[in-house]
Amino acid sequence: MKLTKFTHACVRLEQDGRVLVFDPGTFSETDRALAGAHAVLITHEHADHVDVDAVAAALQSNTALELFAPEAVAETLRGKAPDAGSRIHAAAAGEEFETSGFAVRTFGGQHALIHPQIPVVANVGYLVDGNVYHPGDSFAIPDGVDVKTLLVPIHAPWNKVGEVVDFVIGVRAPRAFPIHDALLNELGRGLVEGHVTRIGAKYGTEYRHLSSGDTAEV
Repeated sequence: MKLTKFTHACVRLEQDGRVLVFDPGTFSETDRALAGAHAVLITHEHADHVDVDAVAAALQSNTALELFAPEAVAETLRGKAPDAGSRIHAAAAGEEFETSGFAVRTFGGQHALIHPQIPVVANVGYLVDGNVYHPGDSFAIPDGVDVKTLLVPIHAPWNKVGEVVDFVIGVRAPRAFPIHDALLNELGRGLVEGHVTRIGAKYGTEYRHLSSGDTAEV
């Protein structure tokens, strides 16, 4: 499976001619990420994870495209792309489904707390083909499975470095790559990734930096 990282939280998976995209948000190169896609998985409603206009346009122009997202996101997109309503599906934690040949399991359920005065929204983490796990804005650890490839939110208003490291330790995937990193400068990135790389290795996780446009076989 080929994994391509785009800016921030957007990741594209390609296998046997099939394409699945996580979280094409407003910080990301959505047109490139969504080109030829068969499935889109949205973790939650924040704009850095879903560019509503770009995703709606893709749903209207690509009649093969299916989308899964928390109910609030699905409802918004049905309003923006009414002709694609039958291909827009609500997703919640604790589900299993198949889309375009990819097997998907869902975990989590809610966004991590940013501040008590900021409402907590629904957040769904997705495990694809028992391999790649995108948690969205959450450190929910999938139960009952061995994740092979972990996408790690290395920086956010809702996390700190110790929590990032503990998430990597808790999942213990053989390999990990960064997501949710658009607000970091190079100094901050080096600090966070240094801790994740060093401590993660003690627990069997090989962390590798990817910049936007970089790919990896997983």
